[in-house]
Amino acid sequence: MKFPALLAASLLLLPLTLPAQQLPVSRTIRATYDKGTRAENGLPGPKYWQNSADYKIKVRFDPATRRVSGTAAIAYRNASPDSLRQVWFKLYPNLYQKGAPRASGMSPEDVGEGMQLTNFTLNGQAVPAADLRPSFTNLVVPARKAIAPGHTAQMTVDFAYTLNAGSHMRTGQVEPNADFVAYFFPRVAVYDDIDGWNRNPYLGSQEFYNDFANFSVDITVPKNFVVWATGDLTNADQVLTKKYAQRLRQAETQDRITSIITEADLKAGNITATQKPENTWHFEAKNVTDFVFATTDHYVWQSSSLVVDPATKRRTRVDAVYNPQHKDYAEVIDFARKTVEAMSYTFPKWPYPYSHETIFDGLDQMEYPMMVNDNPTETREDGITLTVHEIFHTMFPFYLGTNETKYGWMDEGWATMGEWIISGMIDPKLDDNYGIAPYAAGADTEADLPIMTLSTQQTGTAFYLNSYPKPGLGYLYVQDLLGDELFTKALHTYIRNWQGKHPMPHDFFNAMNAGAGRNLDWFWQRWFFDGGYPDLAIQQVTKTATGYDVVVESKGTKPVPVDLTITFADNSTAKVHRTIAVWESGAKTVTVPVPTTKAAQQMKLGATLVPDSFPKDNVWVAVK
Repeated sequence: MKFPALLAASLLLLPLTLPAQQLPVSRTIRATYDKGTRAENGLPGPKYWQNSADYKIKVRFDPATRRVSGTAAIAYRNASPDSLRQVWFKLYPNLYQKGAPRASGMSPEDVGEGMQLTNFTLNGQAVPAADLRPSFTNLVVPARKAIAPGHTAQMTVDFAYTLNAGSHMRTGQVEPNADFVAYFFPRVAVYDDIDGWNRNPYLGSQEFYNDFANFSVDITVPKNFVVWATGDLTNADQVLTKKYAQRLRQAETQDRITSIITEADLKAGNITATQKPENTWHFEAKNVTDFVFATTDHYVWQSSSLVVDPATKRRTRVDAVYNPQHKDYAEVIDFARKTVEAMSYTFPKWPYPYSHETIFDGLDQMEYPMMVNDNPTETREDGITLTVHEIFHTMFPFYLGTNETKYGWMDEGWATMGEWIISGMIDPKLDDNYGIAPYAAGADTEADLPIMTLSTQQTGTAFYLNSYPKPGLGYLYVQDLLGDELFTKALHTYIRNWQGKHPMPHDFFNAMNAGAGRNLDWFWQRWFFDGGYPDLAIQQVTKTATGYDVVVESKGTKPVPVDLTITFADNSTAKVHRTIAVWESGAKTVTVPVPTTKAAQQMKLGATLVPDSFPKDNVWVAVK
């Protein structure tokens, strides 16, 4: 999820003579090493495990009443070494339940009775209604017989609730007859090797932590309503008339942009199988952390596809689905396609892992597996950066199942870095500075906390800075330090080690160190664990026989690159760059030679992605 810009604005190789630095390790993480579920080399431990599930869901949605009702059959596999005497569920729609704790306010008309559960069975035995008493977004169901290690529990439940019309928090009605329906079914909470059951309530600010699962979902909606969802649509010929099913198949095999549904098609009104009052759309999704869907009867649908894996020739389909009145959305299909291409071939240079990515014209800025809920934007630049940011989340947190609830920086920081890099590839004139000014202003104030502070312990400015710009800059500076090739090798080591699993912070740090072949703990410590602020200054400029020596001082404790722009007397300019490596030894100054035969008129420190909390001492002007 991306914080809107206005909201955001408010709120190496160590010397051989030195011992390798080691990061602080909490008792909680140390216990996983002792148990063998995680390892200090960045790999899952020899005894690593994680639970999973198969969900078979039949859901009916009525856009007129916004009523969501359905049945879920869940096969839950206990791969842990523990016998589970209870099963924890997440009921995310209960964020809208009367009396539920929330991180922010909500319109009274959107507060309701919450999700209603009936006909719950566990391994063939009915669960008494008295045992179905949620604590808002958490539900604990006792197991009459413990679920033993290696066993699979079979559960069924009927559920129903009314989708919110307003107070849009990642899900809800977009406008009459257009809805984005997320978090709509009861799901088993994560049980992991660190915390056991995920007991954190959903308050609306911190995001999600879900197990990988397989989904087989039937979605029933009225005729004329088209459905887009996580996973593959397997019955297009039954729910779409022949012309539109054929266009969809063409889009999945062609590079060019295909208009599957146009404004003229909407007026004709023959898109779905109109001989029936309802259509049931069937989707299959394998090994994903969530399932969502969107539906409307009046959006156009543009689509394209591209080869994302040259070795296998596998293609990904990219969709833009939007209200044709929103003219800004006309280029979103192009932005989305270029983002998927850049992710596959440039950064993170990993074949896009899913069969499609659908950008839906909604009321939020939120990502889901294979789906994005993005509001219209006022400027083209905002449209580019928002599209890139949300699609980049495909890798983090979905391909690697990070715990967003506790460690928001493990996905938002990557999406922020991806936004900075890929936005400029789509439009070279775009110089994205998202989050830089808020971080420079807020660094090391009372509102600032170390990145490693749990997201559940943060609000407001601290939560924003630690989730978005600070980790994004940390990743970016390591890329600059290592160079593109070695950084990609290190990042791919992390991805290969943890794809389809649940990495935690130390798993990331250790995997990056291993992949780079360097101990980067000096930087992880100072950027992710310590407080401080970024502040460089030009301390002294000395004329030399070969040019100038510029002494740059690090007044702050956050290591940032040195970017020096020199303006000469003839108004020509030159730039000098040094990576964060100049601060590895702990030195407070570095001398930067500027070889030149010209007279320097001005020297200035700084770059778009180098925040400075006190920039007044960043300029040197020659004495005339």
